[in-house]
Amino acid sequence: MKEYTVIYEWGKRNWSAYVPDLPGCIATGKTRKGIEHRIREAIEFHIEGMKARGEEVPEPSIEAGTVTVGVE
Repeated sequence: MKEYTVIYEWGKRNWSAYVPDLPGCIATGKTRKGIEHRIREAIEFHIEGMKARGEEVPEPSIEAGTVTVGVE
């Protein structure tokens, strides 16, 4: 099993998600819970496609975090 970082973003009407380590691997959905399911499926499909084309599947290398700052 591999654990990839996923970036979730809320837009005007829906959620979107992408995987920085897997360029082109994206998903959209109406809820955060729904997008989590859809991006998991997208990752699996993306990796299957890479393997079918004989491409090397990249190891997870991106990390994300948050920083709290005081803004007035």
